[in-house]
Amino acid sequence: MSAILEGKSDKKMALVAGRSYPEQAIETAVCLGIEPLKTDAYDFANSEMYVRFSQPVRGADVFVLQAHTQPINTAIMEQLIMIDALKRASARSITVVAPFLGYSRQDKKHLGREPITARLIFDLFRTAGADRIMTVDLHAAQEQGFFDAPVDHLTAMPVLLNYVRSTMPLDDATIVSPDAGRIKVSEQWAAKLGGLPLAFIHKTRDVTRPNHAEAHGIIGQVEGRDCIVVDDMIDTAGTICEAVNTLKGAGAKSVTLVATHGILSGPAIERLQACVVREIILMDTVPVPKSKRLPNMTVLSIAPLLASGIRSVFESGSVSGLMNGLPEDMKPRSIYA
Repeated sequence: MSAILEGKSDKKMALVAGRSYPEQAIETAVCLGIEPLKTDAYDFANSEMYVRFSQPVRGADVFVLQAHTQPINTAIMEQLIMIDALKRASARSITVVAPFLGYSRQDKKHLGREPITARLIFDLFRTAGADRIMTVDLHAAQEQGFFDAPVDHLTAMPVLLNYVRSTMPLDDATIVSPDAGRIKVSEQWAAKLGGLPLAFIHKTRDVTRPNHAEAHGIIGQVEGRDCIVVDDMIDTAGTICEAVNTLKGAGAKSVTLVATHGILSGPAIERLQACVVREIILMDTVPVPKSKRLPNMTVLSIAPLLASGIRSVFESGSVSGLMNGLPEDMKPRSIYA
């Protein structure tokens, strides 16, 4: 396979990747039928980074893939440096591919003298030289307005929906939104699964305490139901496990957790082990190492979705069409269960 994909009208595509999650880059490249462009990257003694591409990218449409995983600041900085190098190497266009966009949760001010770091991240990418951004399931969809160029907001919903349909009975299922902010997404899930009942958990969040929220009750019928809790991410798992306990206390027959981003920070694994759930279903937008894999955890590959989005952009196709499912040659799969 070549590192440069020739397209129509002399267009050329190149995929470059940072060092945070090389397996994701390789699998995405395989789906595209190319190889990632070879990159020379290393750290200086004081932890500053150096990046150089071993092949010319002049006139190419370059997609810069980087998983914003731990250490997240290092991953973001390396991606910014890669963009700058590509801009100076006369790439025709530069698309940031960040399956999970770091700092995306801080999209508004709750208290005085706070930053809006989601806007800052978009500004940094634009200043570095990015022409467009591709990401998956932003914490708040309106963040697309923070970038004054195209944003391809992919969703993992079709992949996750197909898995749920094929692995669990839905006769007694209820879709549960973990808070009021996720109701719209949960409504889409309920509709696409044949008009399932919908419930949501009323909770409040203390803005002075990160990763903390308190559940106060459930709106909707969950007693005797197989509850499917749909969220964008599981970070420390404190609020999601409290939601599980609330559903169990209300008589739920079983609880399945579905989330796009399995960040799994700090005590997340211990908390998920302690709360009784049927299954935890995640995408590998960030790596889930062996030490964090649980027997009831399934992680689905994001690579087919990324490759489909990249190909659609390169061929000037419809990215929004991916909401209805992936092309036949981009079938999703479980990378480990």
